[in-house]
Amino acid sequence: MTALEPRDAEVTAALLETTAPDRAEGVLGRTYRALSIGIVSVVLLIAFEATAVGTAMPVAARELHGIPLYAFAFSAYFTTSLFAMVLSGQWADRRGPLAPLATGIGAFGAGLLLSGTAAGMWIFILGRAVQGVGGGLVIVALYVVIGRAYPERIRPSIMAAFSAAWIVPSVVGPLASGTVTEHLGWRWVFVGIPVLILLPLGLALPAIRRMAGGPTDAEAAAEPFDRRRIRLALGISAGAGLLQYAGQELRWLSLVPALAGAALLVPAVRGLLPAGTVRAARGLPAVILLRGMSAGSFIVAESFVPLMLVTQRGLSPTLAGLSLAAGGLTWALGSYVLARPRLEPHRGALMVAGMVLVTLSILAAPAVLIESVPVWTLAAVWGVGCFGMGMVIASTSVLLLKLSAPQEAGANSAALQISDGLSNALLLAAGGAAFAALGGGAVGAGAHGAAGSGTAAAHPGAFMVVFLPMAAVALVGVWVATRVRTDA
Repeated sequence: MTALEPRDAEVTAALLETTAPDRAEGVLGRTYRALSIGIVSVVLLIAFEATAVGTAMPVAARELHGIPLYAFAFSAYFTTSLFAMVLSGQWADRRGPLAPLATGIGAFGAGLLLSGTAAGMWIFILGRAVQGVGGGLVIVALYVVIGRAYPERIRPSIMAAFSAAWIVPSVVGPLASGTVTEHLGWRWVFVGIPVLILLPLGLALPAIRRMAGGPTDAEAAAEPFDRRRIRLALGISAGAGLLQYAGQELRWLSLVPALAGAALLVPAVRGLLPAGTVRAARGLPAVILLRGMSAGSFIVAESFVPLMLVTQRGLSPTLAGLSLAAGGLTWALGSYVLARPRLEPHRGALMVAGMVLVTLSILAAPAVLIESVPVWTLAAVWGVGCFGMGMVIASTSVLLLKLSAPQEAGANSAALQISDGLSNALLLAAGGAAFAALGGGAVGAGAHGAAGSGTAAAHPGAFMVVFLPMAAVALVGVWVATRVRTDA
């Protein structure tokens, strides 16, 4: 080791003093404990909402006479979140992540209340759209918090903690939601969750204000919002919404909104995502594309699993939700595996393996449509897929922050989440259109009880045209995963 020159000694001593806690502490060390518990609590709320609402959704859609609009109830969330993600990225980069996070949590709760009190399916969908605004603001702001507050060394650990936060909701959420849905009604699932907002607000916001609340440069004047990106964000949300509407209508006149949606969407995507994303250029563009392909294919398929089990195999909403409960545990396990420092050199190969598992699980899930196949096999298959997703999603998050300068963390995090949300919205539009075209709207029409056996064998193709294309998308994602390796 060479001796330090005198002119470097003072600077180096200050640097060592500043970074010593980073080297010594983990995410639950004294420096980061309050922040870690706070932001993981926010993720816990989002996880509980996703698992609980997903369980109640088939019953809500049926009682509101909205089975043909079932996919819309999911895609409305993703569509509005696209705009909110861009807004949150700019807001967080310029003013700090505290305000978008607090605003997002409030909108999230307001959307739940609106859906829970809806008298018709379109009002229910509007509530999901408001909720999407909140979710988009929150998720990007959280990424900015991680990029600013945590050193690179422990970012994989906090990402693994995010995945671990899904374990309890994955088990408790479906059981609680199913029980409430069956005994009190699905509305109580939606109106009850906002009470949980108080915990994340109390834990997260003070810690974020202290450690990552302000702008990157507190002395510099705040830059104005990029109006061009805001317009592009509006275009991407409007375009995705028009394509979703066209997919649901299934008429020749639907070509008009479809073309208008594409005209808005294409330039918006080109302007908001890094150059080379569509062709999977190595490095950051491939990371962002992989996030969209993996999340879109898997989440769209998962959205139809409870409906398939309730209407085709006669399961109660509780059992249908619990069939996916193991996925929270295996997802967290996959994230934990990729958080191990000794596996860092093998991250690229493990991401490819993860996408292979995702592809196989989506491909195998429709086997449960065959009456002789035990329902429990779907739980096992989906657990394997969730393990693969845990490896892939955690890795894309870690690589995104690794490849982003601090002042670009918000914009790049927004691009990552746009890829995620846009793929969900577009693939849900395509899957929902195919589902409706093959009689999916009639699948739940006669299934007012648990069984619905009269229609169980009538429309298996309506589900097959959702799962098989999603498996094809995931298969392309295997190739994209081979291109995320970078020397950076």
